[in-house]
Amino acid sequence: MVSLRLKTSREPTPDVLALPWTTPLDEWPDDLAVRLPRGRHRHVVRFIEHEGRFFACKELPSRLAHREFEMLEFLKEEGVPVVDLVGVADERLDHDGNPLEAVLITRHLPYSLPYMQLFMGPGAEGLHDRILDALAALLVRIHLIGFYWGDCSLNNALFRRDAGALVAYLVDTETGERQTTLSDGQRVHDLDIAVENIVGGLFELEAMGRLAAEVDPVDTVDQLRLRYDALWNELTRTDQVASTQLWRINARLERLNDLGFDTAEVELTDGEGHQSVRFRPSVVEAGHHVRELKRVTGIDAQENQARRLLGAIAAYGAWLSGEEGRDLPEALVAYRWLTERYEPTIAAVPDDLDHRLEPAELYHQILDHAWYLSERAGADVGLPTATRSFVAEVLPTLPTTETVLPADDD
Repeated sequence: MVSLRLKTSREPTPDVLALPWTTPLDEWPDDLAVRLPRGRHRHVVRFIEHEGRFFACKELPSRLAHREFEMLEFLKEEGVPVVDLVGVADERLDHDGNPLEAVLITRHLPYSLPYMQLFMGPGAEGLHDRILDALAALLVRIHLIGFYWGDCSLNNALFRRDAGALVAYLVDTETGERQTTLSDGQRVHDLDIAVENIVGGLFELEAMGRLAAEVDPVDTVDQLRLRYDALWNELTRTDQVASTQLWRINARLERLNDLGFDTAEVELTDGEGHQSVRFRPSVVEAGHHVRELKRVTGIDAQENQARRLLGAIAAYGAWLSGEEGRDLPEALVAYRWLTERYEPTIAAVPDDLDHRLEPAELYHQILDHAWYLSERAGADVGLPTATRSFVAEVLPTLPTTETVLPADDD
C-alpha cells in the first residue's frame, strides 16, 4: 500500500503516481534512471525517464522540499530562468511503514549543462567570461524582485548557450529568501557569497587542469562584481536630464531593451526651476526580444538568440522589399522568413543530430558559419550551402546536451 501526498505545480503535471514512492530514492530501479549532464548536490538526486520525458528527483526533508517548491514557483512567475516544477511527493512510507523523506520533482532542462560539462566540451575558450556575465545577470534579476539567493555558485546553476553568450538558470533555492525589496547590504552580502563560492569552483577547475593558464580565479571573480554593479546601475539609476535633452530618455530605454528588459513606465519629476527632469525607468522584467520574437513568429528562444533572429528577419524583410519594390507588412515578412529561411534550415538537420543544439541556437550558429564561409570565399555562399557545410563539418563535433549521456561518461 502506498502512502503519498503529491503537491503539484500549476502547469500540467505528468502521471508520476506510478513511480516507486515506497522506496528510498537511491534504491530506485536502474531501468528508471538515465544519465544526464549534472552538477553536484548535497542531497540524493537522480535523473529518471518516465513516459518519454526526463525528470530530476531530489530527496530532502519535507520542510525544505516545500520551501524550495514555493521559491521556484515564485521565481518562475517572476520570469527568472529556473527549472520547471512538477511537484513534491511527501508523507511517504516504505513497505514497513517507516517514514521517508520528501522528493522534489522538476523537469530536466533541455540543452543545459553544468559548468564542469561546459569546460570539458569543445569551444571552452573565454567561457569563464560568459559564465560570469550570465551569473551577474541572474543575480541582478533576482535582486530586482527582492529574492536573496544565499548560495550562488557554479554548482547551483545550469547554463544554456544563447547566441555566443550563456544564460544561467537557477536550480537550487534551499537557502533563498523572498522579500519585498533587498537593502544594498543584503545585495552586497549575496554577491560576496557568490564570489567566494565561484572562486572556489574556479580553483577546482584549475586543479583539474580545466582552466586556461592565463585565467586567474581571483581576478576573474573580481570582474563579477564589476559586471554586476554596471548592470544594476544601468537598470536602477536615476538620470537628471535637461529639458532640452529629452532624447536621452529614448537612448536609455533603447539600452535597457538591448539588455533584454522592458519598462512599464517612466517617471519624470521636475527639477529646480523646471530646467531639468529626473528620469528613472520602472523595469518590469527581462525578455524584451524573447517576447517580440514569440509575437511575430511563435519561436521560443533565449534573449540573445531572439535578438539575432529578429535582426535576421529585418534583413530578410529589407531584401524582400528591394526585390518587390515595395514595403511589406511586418507580419508578412515574419511569415516568409519563417517558411522560406528558418524552417527549411532546421529541417535540413538529420534526425541523429537534431539534439545537438536547440533550434534557435542552431540557426544562429549557421548564420555565423555562413559569414565565415563567405569571408573565406570572398562572396556570399548562401544559407543552404552554409547549412550543408555546418551539418557535415561542425554539428557532429558538438556535444549532445538534450539527451542521455553515454554509459561510460563520468
